[in-house]
Amino acid sequence: MDPVTVVGAGPVGLTLALALARYEVPVVVLDEATAHDAALEEHRLARTAVLRPETAAFLERLGCTTSEGARWAGWRTLRRRTVVDRMPFTGRGEPEKDSEPDGFEDPENNAEDGGEAAGDPSPLHLPQHALTRELRAALAGQQGVEIVADSKLTVLQQDATGVTAHTRGGNGWVRRSSYLVGCDGSRSVVRKLLGARFPGRTAVERYAVAALRAELPWPGEAVLHRSPPRGGEVTARPLPDGVWRLDWLLPPDGELVTPDALLSRVRDSLSAWCGDVPPYELLDTGVHAVHHRLARRWRSGRAFLAGDAAHLMGALGTQGLDEGLRDAENLSWKLALAWHQGASDALLDSYQTERRGAVAARLRAADRALPTVRGDGGWRAVRRTVVPGAVRSHDALLTEGHLGRGILGAPPVYSRTPLIPSEPPTGAASVATAVGAQVEDVPVTAPDGSQVWLRDRLGGKLLVVLIAPGTAVWERRHWLGAGLMPGLAAAVSALPMPSELLVAEGYPGAAAHTVLVVRPDGHLVAALSGVRPAELYACADTARGGAVGAAGTDAVHDGATGNALERVPGTAPGAATREATANR
Repeated sequence: MDPVTVVGAGPVGLTLALALARYEVPVVVLDEATAHDAALEEHRLARTAVLRPETAAFLERLGCTTSEGARWAGWRTLRRRTVVDRMPFTGRGEPEKDSEPDGFEDPENNAEDGGEAAGDPSPLHLPQHALTRELRAALAGQQGVEIVADSKLTVLQQDATGVTAHTRGGNGWVRRSSYLVGCDGSRSVVRKLLGARFPGRTAVERYAVAALRAELPWPGEAVLHRSPPRGGEVTARPLPDGVWRLDWLLPPDGELVTPDALLSRVRDSLSAWCGDVPPYELLDTGVHAVHHRLARRWRSGRAFLAGDAAHLMGALGTQGLDEGLRDAENLSWKLALAWHQGASDALLDSYQTERRGAVAARLRAADRALPTVRGDGGWRAVRRTVVPGAVRSHDALLTEGHLGRGILGAPPVYSRTPLIPSEPPTGAASVATAVGAQVEDVPVTAPDGSQVWLRDRLGGKLLVVLIAPGTAVWERRHWLGAGLMPGLAAAVSALPMPSELLVAEGYPGAAAHTVLVVRPDGHLVAALSGVRPAELYACADTARGGAVGAAGTDAVHDGATGNALERVPGTAPGAATREATANR
């Protein structure tokens, strides 16, 4: 079978290629840049990304190291000279300071109720060029991956069995693909060739950005400073080696940011935090405009969109790259199943249903919040009338966006996907995780007897997890043949997609002998009470989108209408060809 072609060699395209390679799917990555250009890629410390803990864990499962990123020791929100909220994180980061810097009041005496408990995992903050380099290094050790530099897509043709891509440049060619994914950014050629509209809003928010090396009062902690003594809202996020990225919210009137104006912002912020302007080294600067756009279609036949080619977002602290990496995780296991076993339209359509729905919800939430937090009568009115509850809610909303929580950033729940049962199956059990949500990370016993974390087994097969308290005290050779295990093992071996049986001592809200069915990307398909082979098979069949349909054999799916374009009987497989060129 032909390889999957990924158009675009940015973080999303490289991550998708790496995920597919881990599923043993051959991949060709088209990169417009020459090999020389890639080697000379700019090291922009003012261009960074904040990844949710789950997204960072996905990269690490793929073998992509993230050592050049920073895990924060905590997050704090300041208003004028008061620390109004502080969240310590678990794990890495600098030791906690015993006191606040001069001029700032102690959060223990002034923090408002509603902060999250200590112990939450930290986001990962890293430069995008470092992420790209580490992804390329991880791909270098994979079999079946080819990165074609100096190759620009110009023509895309689809038929019932694959996609033909024409490229120009130093490595121009014509090549067949089983599927093609456009990860080629906001000006996506793939999106244009597919005729997918990209409506939305331009310059929703604008920021002046600077990367600098300095010693700030809160080492290892990220800071959101609202209403500072001078200037507007500013965010400071640490990177390794004493480097910080600072973002200043610009007025909506399109103010020109001159070098002098930027230096003035740097000095104002540093003096507000440190009492005086400490020594600092300015490393990089820029202006960042946030756009909100969402492609109408993410799938057209055997072609898909992902990352900035499918969506643009970023207001109120939300992170578009994080969502793009989630696109890659969602799509990779579905394309792998399609490549190895064939796929129904339900499985392939579920990518658009799930991911477009999740991003659309983020954009709607941001659009609803923006007039309140930023606009006239919003934050300014609240500040004038001094309404503490409203102020606190605005602070919390911004924090959620920056940390990937709440309505602006929490992991999505795919409750309307075709990959979960339309009705609760017979014998459905209740657990703390909603169907369609990401499972909690709990210790499990793998088939070889090793103790691992549940999420460490993601990215491969369908997971079937038996909740069996007390198994940890028995040797594996005893409990494998006792109780429910023989029957459950037989049922798992008969499932219609590759599956793995795991055992856990417990799971939040789950009774003993509950069986969890978990997708390769960690979303819960169903929870069953006991061993129920028929229901278990039905859940697995639903998770793979049902039996392979015409879309994987003799039809081309039309993403615009949702109809399959059937091939005329007796014609050649390529007869139902559709073509798009970059010149149209």
